[in-house]
Amino acid sequence: MRKKERYEKVIAWFQDNVPVAETELHYNNPYELLIAVILSAQCTDKRVNMITPPLYKDFPTPEALAATTPEVIFEYIRSVSYPNNKAKHLVGMAKMLVNDFNSQVPDNLEDLVKLPGVGRKTANVIQSVVFNKAAMAVDTHVFRVSHRIGLVPDSCTTPFSVEKELVKNIPEKLIPIAHHWLILHGRYVCQARTPKCDTCGLQMMCKYFCNTYKVTKEEPKAKNK
Repeated sequence: MRKKERYEKVIAWFQDNVPVAETELHYNNPYELLIAVILSAQCTDKRVNMITPPLYKDFPTPEALAATTPEVIFEYIRSVSYPNNKAKHLVGMAKMLVNDFNSQVPDNLEDLVKLPGVGRKTANVIQSVVFNKAAMAVDTHVFRVSHRIGLVPDSCTTPFSVEKELVKNIPEKLIPIAHHWLILHGRYVCQARTPKCDTCGLQMMCKYFCNTYKVTKEEPKAKNK
């Protein structure tokens, strides 16, 4: 299957079957989402959602978070991965928001990545989710699913190279939702160790499925009514 056709079929399937796709992190404003995304690095959204309510309540503004210490924040986030580093990042992030950005979350990559704890992936999540920009955040799910389906070639060995390939081939207006399509598909269907190929609706568009099960016809399996 040619690349253009694969993209068209995959996008059409998601549009038909997953018309609504959004972040599973809980938040009420850009500042809270920024906190949640920083905490979610190498940690599940479920865990992050468990610990953020008291954090949001006690530190409702960048000013409040900037005025505390990493040691205090550690007690709120101790159950996430790398709590010491993330506590320092959160306080540092808040201080920079207050001092450099008038307590507002920036809407562009260049400013976002200046914030402690914010890399390109986190910045792209904020741009996409908050500001609806055509930014493709590549986490482990997006990286894995993109390669398995065949949306990106094996030569794309870094998150940035995968990001560039996806952005080049997905219509700009669909990039924000496509980010969530790929994440959710990787989280619940195309899982790392045991992909659920038998129930996946993308079977006949998927390079991994066709290669693994020696499928030669581009025809979907008949489903029992």
